[in-house]
Amino acid sequence: MIELVFVIVVIGILAAIAIPKFAATRTDAMIAKGRSDVASIRSGIINERQTRLIKGEVTFISPAKLSTGSDELFDGVLTYPLVDSTKEGHWHKVNNTTYTFKVGDQTCKFKYTQASGKFDLDTTSKSKSLCKKLVE
Repeated sequence: MIELVFVIVVIGILAAIAIPKFAATRTDAMIAKGRSDVASIRSGIINERQTRLIKGEVTFISPAKLSTGSDELFDGVLTYPLVDSTKEGHWHKVNNTTYTFKVGDQTCKFKYTQASGKFDLDTTSKSKSLCKKLVE
């Protein structure tokens, strides 16, 4: 009986240590996914720009052509578009130039600027610690 109580206590201690670690691991995974998505989007914008330069066009892709689908995002520059959703770890289109990515309890806002071809974190999101990790 004493051994059984001891085993239960040990399992309780391990669970108390492991559960917070799993929560942190989930947030780290969402940040890694977001960073990968940002890198892919930026790369796609540059790739599209190179294609346009070969054709003699000097402009970056227009915001309207960046995401043309209603539930798919960045189909203008990515081979496999992202799904539009407001869930954590997903991208959501606010308007033609603004997109959000939710990580943890923070919603990070990104803006696309056609003049420079930049897809970057909005200045209002830069103060949020999890958002900064998406572009570091």
